[in-house]
Amino acid sequence: MGDRAKFIQDLNTRYTPKGEHIILGKGILGSEVITEVDVMLPLKTINRHGLIAGATGTGKTKTVQVFAEQLSHAGIPSLVLDIKGDFSGIAEPGARNPIIDERYAKTQLPWAAQRFPVELMTISGEKGVKLRATVTEFGPVLLSKILDLNETQSSIMSIVFKYCDDKGLPLIDLEDLKKVLKYVTDTPQGKADITNNYGSISPASLGTILRSIVAMEQQGAAQFFGEPSFDVLDLLQQREGKGVVNILRVGNIQSQPQLFSTFMLSLFAEIYMTFPEEGDTGKPKLVLFIDEAHLIFKEASKTLLNQIETMVKLIRSKGVGIYFITQIPGDVPENVLSQLGLKIQHALRGFTAKDRKEIDKAVENYPITEFYDAGQLIQNLGIGEAFVTALDEKGIPTPLVHTYLISPESRMDVLNDVEVADLTSRSALVAKYEQAVDRDSAYEMLTSRMEQAVQSAAPDQKVKPVKEEPGMFETVLKSRAGKTFTNTLMREGAKAILGMFGLARRR
Repeated sequence: MGDRAKFIQDLNTRYTPKGEHIILGKGILGSEVITEVDVMLPLKTINRHGLIAGATGTGKTKTVQVFAEQLSHAGIPSLVLDIKGDFSGIAEPGARNPIIDERYAKTQLPWAAQRFPVELMTISGEKGVKLRATVTEFGPVLLSKILDLNETQSSIMSIVFKYCDDKGLPLIDLEDLKKVLKYVTDTPQGKADITNNYGSISPASLGTILRSIVAMEQQGAAQFFGEPSFDVLDLLQQREGKGVVNILRVGNIQSQPQLFSTFMLSLFAEIYMTFPEEGDTGKPKLVLFIDEAHLIFKEASKTLLNQIETMVKLIRSKGVGIYFITQIPGDVPENVLSQLGLKIQHALRGFTAKDRKEIDKAVENYPITEFYDAGQLIQNLGIGEAFVTALDEKGIPTPLVHTYLISPESRMDVLNDVEVADLTSRSALVAKYEQAVDRDSAYEMLTSRMEQAVQSAAPDQKVKPVKEEPGMFETVLKSRAGKTFTNTLMREGAKAILGMFGLARRR
C-alpha cells in the first residue's frame, strides 16, 4: 500500500480539472475513504467515450444514473438506452435511507433529493415519444445491409430507389417498398418501366428482397418506419438549466435484434449528419448511454460492428460521447474498446478459468498503479465502488483510482404505470410525434395506377415511359454498394458519411 500523503498529492494533481467538471466520488486507499481526494472528470473530455463494466449486481445502473444526473446538472442532455427497464426513476426525487446516510457521512458531500427532466421514448409502441424514420431516409445502402442482401440484390435495391425517385413515388413505410417491388414484378406497366429504362431485373431477386422485408416486419419494424420522422435535435433539450435525460425503453431487444441494429446505426448516422462540427467547446452537446451493450454486440452483424467502430471514431467531433455499459470489458470489440477514454470498472467475479482470464485482460488495460494490487482488488470491490481511469484536460490517461461513488439523488427504482402515464401526458414531444401521418405515398399512388389499368377499355393503349438517363442500371451495378448514389442521397453539403450509410437528410 502506498503512502497516504503521496496518494492525496498524486491523485489531486490528476483529478482536479481547471475547467468545468463533474464529480463521481471520493478516492479510497486501503479501507479508508480519503475525503481529500475528489474523483472529478473534465467536461472537456466527456465526448471521448467510455465503458462502464462490472458483474451483475455491482451497481452499474446506479453509476449510469449518477453520471446522467451530473451531466444534467451541467446542462448536458443524454440518451439512455434502457434495456432492463430500470432507469425511469430518475424522473422522481429519491428518498434518504440508512445506506445513503452512511455513504454521505463518509464522503462529506452534500446530498439533496431531486427529480430530473425526463422524456420517455419508444421504437415499439409503448408509452412515450414515438421514434420513426422513413424508408427514403434510410436509403438503399443501409437498408440492404440491415436486410442482409448480397451485392446483386443491393444493386437492385438501389435501382428500385432510383426508380421511385424518378417517378415521384415517396417511400415512407415498408408497405410502400413492398408495393413497389410487387408493381415492377407483377404488372406489365411496372415491368416495362424497369426493363425499358433500367434493364431487366430477376423476379427471383425481387422476391428474395420482398421476403427479407416481411421477415423484418415480424420483428416490429412496421411501427418504426413512417412519419413524422424523429428530429435528433429534439434530444438537445434543457429545462430550468438542467439537461433532459431521454430514456429509450427497449426491453424487448432479444426478440428484435434486427430492428434494434437498424435503429442504432441510423441514430448514429443521423446525429453525425445533423449536428454541426463542434471543435473544442469545453463540454459535450449530448451523451449516449448504451446499457447491456453485450446484447447488441452479440447480435450485431460484422457490418454493424464496422459501422459502430467508424461512428465512435467520427462522432466525437460533433460533441457527442458514447458510453457502453456491459458486464466484462471483453464484451466490447477491441477496435471499439481502444477508442474509449473513460473506464469505470465495478467488481468482476473469477468463478471460472474463463472469468479469471477476463479479469487479467481487464487489469492489463489499466494504468500501472503503486497503490493497489488491481488483480486482487477488482474481485473484491464493494457495491457502489469502482476502479476509475479517465482522460485529463490534456487528453492524458489519469491514474487508476479505487473510487467510493456518490449515490443518485433521484429515485433508485422504476416509475409505476400511473407515473409513466402522467409523465407522457405532459410531454410536448409525445404530442408532437404521437399521431402517425399517412399521406399519399408509393402504396396509394401505385394502387391507383393498377386500378386504372384494370378498368382501362383500350387494351392497346400503352403508357409512355418517362425518359430516363441512359445506362443507369449498368452504372449502379458497377459501383461499390457503399458508393451507390441516388438522387435521394445527392443533397448539397452532404458529407462523405452519406455515401457510407446511404442515408438522406431528413426533410
